[in-house]
Amino acid sequence: MFFERHGGGERAILVHLDGQDPEAREDPQEFQELAISAGAETVAFVNVPRHRFSAKFLIGSGKVEELRDQVKAEQVELVIFNHILTPSQERNLERAFECRVIDRTGLILDIFAQRARTHEGKLQVELAQLEHMSTRLVRGWTHLERQGGGIGLRGPGETQLETDRRLLRVRLKQIKARLEKVRSQRIQARRGRKRADIPSVSLIGYTNAGKSTLFNAVTHSDVYAADQLFATLDPTLRRLELNDLGPIVLADTVGFIRHLPHKLVEAFRATLEESASSDLLVHVIDAHEPERMQQIEQVMAVLVEIGANELPILEVYNKLDLLEGVEPQIQRNGDGKPERVWLSAKDGQGLELLGQAIAELLGEDLFVATLRLPQRLARMRAQFFELNAVQSETHDEHGDSLLAVRIPRVELNRLVSREGLKPQEFIEQHTLQ
Repeated sequence: MFFERHGGGERAILVHLDGQDPEAREDPQEFQELAISAGAETVAFVNVPRHRFSAKFLIGSGKVEELRDQVKAEQVELVIFNHILTPSQERNLERAFECRVIDRTGLILDIFAQRARTHEGKLQVELAQLEHMSTRLVRGWTHLERQGGGIGLRGPGETQLETDRRLLRVRLKQIKARLEKVRSQRIQARRGRKRADIPSVSLIGYTNAGKSTLFNAVTHSDVYAADQLFATLDPTLRRLELNDLGPIVLADTVGFIRHLPHKLVEAFRATLEESASSDLLVHVIDAHEPERMQQIEQVMAVLVEIGANELPILEVYNKLDLLEGVEPQIQRNGDGKPERVWLSAKDGQGLELLGQAIAELLGEDLFVATLRLPQRLARMRAQFFELNAVQSETHDEHGDSLLAVRIPRVELNRLVSREGLKPQEFIEQHTLQ
């Protein structure tokens, strides 16, 4: 946007740094999948064993010369590093290679830019991109850093670089103001759901774990789902009816990834708050992924960052169709509560178990009793039947209905309140001892 850069293209060399520190090390296979998701045509994958990083190039000068020759020979237009580069390292590498250079953060930002569909999603991506660019702005304008001087060159007293930085600050301020408005609207919507006692459930998990496929299977929606990283970017909410529980709101959210750029976490704060304010988190895990334990750790790390790590979590091991000898099942903890569900969103195995587990976790406070309803409450009686909450019905000598009901207490309170009655007084007066 504000840059004069070398001509862009899709032919790319991928550079992976293989260091000793397991915390800093990135997954090379995931790196290649990210490049594919961004639309890059990988010309070569270069693995650089590096234990000490160079301040100037990140990699050694010998490897820089080797890569420069490869860039020219292969007519490469883009070099992608599976590591975070400082602005000066990125600038030095671009000068050496004479082509575009981006790091892991820039690659993920590019994928997010391609996936954004809603106005909010585009604003969030632009915010993250601009904040990432702000430290790299000098690269494109080194020839305009001096103020104009002489006849016909005197201007407003600021350099082109200063002008661009000012425009960038203005745009950042505008975007943050719009996103703050979106955030307040989301807060209002959540308050409305809380007042209506409608529980909210968020699907979370590592990118490409199958969240959107599961979301579509459960809600009969057509949210975009694909076998690629970050197929889902914009959050989607659907109302869902569960047996023994009633309505819930299910949210499909953006996937997490190892070393998710902090700028993205900040930019997507309004979206991620949907997860942080949920009554239950459904952590979708790729059961077929060999690195699933590391992926689980990364998801938990992001939950800590957004303040959602204390919420109740139900683990869902997805992609059961890719495993042999494993049946759909609910695994429970020592108290008998659902802890883990094994299913396949793709072919529908175990979906009913997921609904059962969610209902058990959210509907722990069930009201199970027999109610005496006089004829004047015939409308309420009909609503009990509509909710499939009636287990049996008899009548007494006065013609009152004796309903044996099993219903979540929040649903009972909502139903009673609609009649203008106080829930606790109603329960005390109409429950048979």
